[in-house]
Amino acid sequence: MAALTLQPQLMVGSPWGDFALIDSGHGRKLERYGPHRFIRPEPQAMWAPALGEWAADGEFVPGSDEDGGGRWLFDGPVPREGWPLAWNAVQFTASCTPFRHLGFFPDMAPVWDWMGERLAGRDDAATLNLFGYTGVGTLSLSRFGPVTHVDASKKSVAQARANAALSGMDGRPVRWIVDDAAKFTAREVRRGKRYDGIILDPPKFGRGPEGEVWRLEESLPGLIADCARLLDANSSFLFLTVYAVRMSSLAIGGLLAEALAHLPGTIEHGDLALAEEGPGGRVLPTAIFARWNRAA
Repeated sequence: MAALTLQPQLMVGSPWGDFALIDSGHGRKLERYGPHRFIRPEPQAMWAPALGEWAADGEFVPGSDEDGGGRWLFDGPVPREGWPLAWNAVQFTASCTPFRHLGFFPDMAPVWDWMGERLAGRDDAATLNLFGYTGVGTLSLSRFGPVTHVDASKKSVAQARANAALSGMDGRPVRWIVDDAAKFTAREVRRGKRYDGIILDPPKFGRGPEGEVWRLEESLPGLIADCARLLDANSSFLFLTVYAVRMSSLAIGGLLAEALAHLPGTIEHGDLALAEEGPGGRVLPTAIFARWNRAA
């Protein structure tokens, strides 16, 4: 029976060649994405910035409420079609999206490393990436075996495929699926499929390609229950991240503990975070996670 560890864990992403969290404070953060610097809102940066002045090529100005829109304001020459970045062997295109993101989530880098450690030495591991976005996680998994990448957005899946080509990985065994994650997972259960690992990064709210409504608190338990049916005692991991909700990591850890009670291993939970570049080394929380690990 998978045991839930009550003590929270911390997974901290460090700067790398094409990304760094430079500074944060007063509800904002300053980041470097390759040759460009950007300022974005960050409510959890409640402290004062370490640097006296911030110089950036662009800033995302939020809407009037927490669920509102916003817009980018540019002070430098930022390519609107995007520019290339890399994480290890994976190459991808960053761009300033209308949703304040830059086309990938840099705080996921320690998660990609963690999954790779679980699958080390494998070339036949079948993995499933739900809400796969632009495919950086999918491409990092593809060196261990076949990956099924699912996202409801045709645009995101097209970008993921373009990132695969940019990385020279378009020949790897990846199934690119445009579908509602919950419906696809339920069908996989009916087909009797199994996976060695599952990663899912569901939004707070979303719609599927046929108008399916996703509300995290209502929809997540059923999806996790179906994911559990796709794993067995020989599977390696399940990793769940949750952003922008008023929820404890212990809540989603408890959800995994209930759904995966039939499996061996350990369930852990905690915060994803990014370490600032520079001597101060402050750590900025970004999301909560829960993970099942058979090997533990």
